[in-house]
Amino acid sequence: MERNHFPPSDFGIGRLASQNQVMIFTKSTCCMCHTITTLFGRLGINPTVCEIDHDPNGREMEKVLTRLGCKPAVPAVFIGGKLVGGPNEVMTRHLSGTLIPFKK
Repeated sequence: MERNHFPPSDFGIGRLASQNQVMIFTKSTCCMCHTITTLFGRLGINPTVCEIDHDPNGREMEKVLTRLGCKPAVPAVFIGGKLVGGPNEVMTRHLSGTLIPFKK
């Protein structure tokens, strides 16, 4: 699912994704978001997390994430500025050993 084409009005998603090695867009009430964030922590990775429900542009950010292919919109994981995807894509990569390419 690796995509890097951000719309002109992405409400900061492209900037945040490109400025952080691992960026996760979440909602504070989403249990799957918590699970994915915890997975990265247990792998020794400290991801940057943006809880879009606490951001004034959160609704717009959610729409952008959906347009990028995230269904549901959160959790949305970017690694190295590229969209990895949601829980299914993250777990598939984790189980195959390809989730964190920079960590050997």
